[in-house]
Amino acid sequence: MDVKELNKIAKGMVAPGKGILAADESTSTIEKRLTSINVASTEENRRDYREMLFTADGSEKYISGVILYDETLRQKAKDGTQLVDILNKRGIIPGIKVDKGIQPLQGTDGEKITEGLDGLGKRMAEYHQLGARFAKWRAVLNIANGKPSRQAIVANAEALARYAGICQANNIVPIVEPEILMDGDHDLATSFAATERTLHAVFEQLALHNVVLEGMILKPGMVIQGESCKKAASIDEVADATVQVLKRCVPSAVPGIAFLSGGQSDELASAHLGAMNARHPNLPWALTFSYGRALQALPLKLWGGKAANVANAQKGYLHRAKLNGMAALGKYDAKLESEFKAA
Repeated sequence: MDVKELNKIAKGMVAPGKGILAADESTSTIEKRLTSINVASTEENRRDYREMLFTADGSEKYISGVILYDETLRQKAKDGTQLVDILNKRGIIPGIKVDKGIQPLQGTDGEKITEGLDGLGKRMAEYHQLGARFAKWRAVLNIANGKPSRQAIVANAEALARYAGICQANNIVPIVEPEILMDGDHDLATSFAATERTLHAVFEQLALHNVVLEGMILKPGMVIQGESCKKAASIDEVADATVQVLKRCVPSAVPGIAFLSGGQSDELASAHLGAMNARHPNLPWALTFSYGRALQALPLKLWGGKAANVANAQKGYLHRAKLNGMAALGKYDAKLESEFKAA
């Protein structure tokens, strides 16, 4: 592996004021999103939607990289240009989702394990040839009745570490994503404890598998109460708790942490990230975003599958990208939400 190159790419992914667009929805997930706006999930429509995002003028000011799905990595734009080349021309780094989804983890009470390690080395070599320079693997854990169990945490941490090692062997930067779902009524303290246990296990496994920390990015959820919890933590409480657990668990060698939005509203995801950076400057790693729905919900609605709406939808996308870029600098202000006016 080329450690210097991996570190260069990782640093580029978390460059100041920039973050990552997660556009790696599986075919079934993107179908749900398109169905919500009464658009058929054909290959052409999926291509048109993602091309709209990738070609938004000025997006490179706020977006450092895009996580793609296998189909998208291979697709061409309407004019015949590879979508990967469109991103590269803007200085946006192409990435690829490589896991194959979650399956029941035997011996647990309904917990999950992420699959996709079989043949991953061969796939990584092909993805590098196709232009991907980073990858993503998502592990899924939930909080409820003693969960996440030690078994689920360790099994998923080991899978993440094995994936990360395979990435680096192919000169691809791994995004390591241990997501703890917001489902449930747990409070902030419970989320904190589960996150701490999970991150300790993840970095233990990364060390055991000789993953070079300087050539990876962590993608955790924020420490936040469950969506059904009756007592919502304040923006500052979420920010402080999240930074505290990261300080306890994440080595300073990691170049950056790109949070998932995890079901938060667009505005709340931006506000939490902004508060972390404003309240906790000079951290050893960059704190930024790797958002899917929190960047896409607005432009998807504005687009509605109509070519005539592309320009307005791109403005909506740039608005959200800009606000999250400002949050990554600690300069987010909720008053800025009113800047965008849909045409």
